[in-house]
Amino acid sequence: MPVKLNAAAPAFKGVDQNNEVIASKDLKGQWYILYFYPKDNTSGCTKQACDFRDSMSSLTKLGVKVIGVSPDSIKSHQKFINDHDLNFSLISDEDKSICEKYGVWVQKSMYGRSYMGVERSTFIIDTDGKIKQIYAKVKVPGHVEEVTNWLKDNIKA
Repeated sequence: MPVKLNAAAPAFKGVDQNNEVIASKDLKGQWYILYFYPKDNTSGCTKQACDFRDSMSSLTKLGVKVIGVSPDSIKSHQKFINDHDLNFSLISDEDKSICEKYGVWVQKSMYGRSYMGVERSTFIIDTDGKIKQIYAKVKVPGHVEEVTNWLKDNIKA
């Protein structure tokens, strides 16, 4: 993975479900979670997104913003948000440029077939734009709770 703990997070700029630009330079000064997931409206990705949705009050109290990233289209993100009442932004990374910068666009295999896809990963980035925690090859059950607990332990209120 090209990104390292305590290093500057790779700069990015993408468009969310509302056609609004989200750029890393505009997030300086606040903690945020950048989480990468393979596909809207699939079982694991839906569970993970709903877990973030359900934890939003705790995360908001800590001053943490949540941003999801996948190669799905803006239209797909709009449907995903509407279907599950999600309360955070989803960046459409159709050209996979953000996924590649964070090292999550990787070769995967299923049933003996190799293909390129998103490795489910979460990055916690601090007010200075530095990566403070990396969760690679995320397993969905308990993940958001683990992230939330890490933030509670590490953000100095």
